[in-house]
Amino acid sequence: MGALELRDSILEYINVADERLLKVVKAVIESYQEEEIVAFSVDGKPITRAIYKEELAAAKLDIKNGNVISQEDLEKESENW
Repeated sequence: MGALELRDSILEYINVADERLLKVVKAVIESYQEEEIVAFSVDGKPITRAIYKEELAAAKLDIKNGNVISQEDLEKESENW
């Protein structure tokens, strides 16, 4: 069964589904989306949506807590690399 046939078959189930089944389907879709690869690290490793969100939240927290470095300081620091 191809993607088109699967989609049609699933839509038939969804059109007559009760609230419980719809919640299960929604949870499965959301879980699937969280596993979606949305980026790659500098060394080429895939990053899922969930990991990306975690890293973004950590970065925002660093900014909020003042754990940042200015462009000028970074350039000075990089001279010693």
